[in-house]
Amino acid sequence: MDASFVDVPRQRNTREENAVIKGGGTPAEWAAQPSKQRQKDVDARWTKKNAEMHYGYKNHIKADVKSKLIEKYAVTDASVHDSQLLEPLVEPTDGVVYADSAYRSAEAETMLAQQQVASQIHERAYRNHPLTDAQKQTNRQKSKIRARIEHVFGYMSQSMKGFYLRFIGKRRNAAAIGLINLIYNLARYEQIVRLKLLPRIAA
Repeated sequence: MDASFVDVPRQRNTREENAVIKGGGTPAEWAAQPSKQRQKDVDARWTKKNAEMHYGYKNHIKADVKSKLIEKYAVTDASVHDSQLLEPLVEPTDGVVYADSAYRSAEAETMLAQQQVASQIHERAYRNHPLTDAQKQTNRQKSKIRARIEHVFGYMSQSMKGFYLRFIGKRRNAAAIGLINLIYNLARYEQIVRLKLLPRIAA
């Protein structure tokens, strides 16, 4: 499992307008200007990752480890933490889940155990508790498999020209993201058939 940012055109709102939007409301002055209100995305959110700022949404996906086909996805605003979509996406039939350390928590481990799904989520370091050499080695082994989901987003970014949408609102952007995921699956399936990967995947 992993997630990728989907950027949309940035809004130029005042601080007061943003405060109202975050509170779930609509600025009063917009009501008097229907044409302006239609151009405002009140569902997208700002977030920061490392040194980069993003405004928009997130595409959370679960992909099959062998075929790299997307099995399930969810769309949220960009501020939602990746780990919050672990439970909605995981299913008992998954058997095992690979994910980066952002997904790791005591609650996540308990939930996976209850679903009888083996956790291969990366170990994470904490203040005054660095990773041991054994944990680092285990993470490297997990990365060899977890990296396959990076191939999914890599294909979308390079061959499908990336994630930058110009739609307004979560409903339209979620539909567009769903279509992108579908197109990726069609392209990946064509690769599987053309390269005769099905026997290996079935095995």
